[in-house]
Amino acid sequence: MIEYIKGELTELTPAMAVVEAAGVGYGLGITLNTYTALQKYGQGKEVKIYVHEQLVTGGRDDSFTLFGFSTKQERELYRLLITVNGVGGNTARMILSATTPGDLCNTISSGNEKMLKTVKGIGPKAAQRIILELKDKIVSLGIAQELHVTAGTAALPGVNSEVRDEAVAALTALGFSPAPSAKVVTELLQGTPDLPVEQVIKQALKLIK
Repeated sequence: MIEYIKGELTELTPAMAVVEAAGVGYGLGITLNTYTALQKYGQGKEVKIYVHEQLVTGGRDDSFTLFGFSTKQERELYRLLITVNGVGGNTARMILSATTPGDLCNTISSGNEKMLKTVKGIGPKAAQRIILELKDKIVSLGIAQELHVTAGTAALPGVNSEVRDEAVAALTALGFSPAPSAKVVTELLQGTPDLPVEQVIKQALKLIK
């Protein structure tokens, strides 16, 4: 079992980080919170990413995926989310990309279904299940008290095609179709030209139909 990977950050997008350790490049699916944290280091710098391994079997093709998190607490939240019936790996990643870990803890502990339902794929029943099944666990594990790192809002340089393409690529990786993703991202950037890519994605997650 892989606990964490420590090595050089060679590639970084809002949906994936590639870390080279001992000559091996590990591609890890990440949340926007982890993306923001890794941006502060920059490519070529040494980073440490906590890992969750996901093995899917039984279908036409088996798959093995690594998900990476900048903190143990965010990884623990991810692992709690995927224990809820109907919440898969990508849905859990979308939930964690739509808010900060601290705010998610507050959302669940306060029973705020409205916020959860803004995430694509989370309907009223799923929101209720998440709150019902995780509320006591979050309190008992003390995750909320341990969370000190929140997503930043560092601006990226001007608006250009790179911001748009990066946002659309991240949304596509999360399971959305490219065409509606591009439409929503374009509209957001037209309204707020200097919106950083992580904020574009967060807002798009609430708007894509």
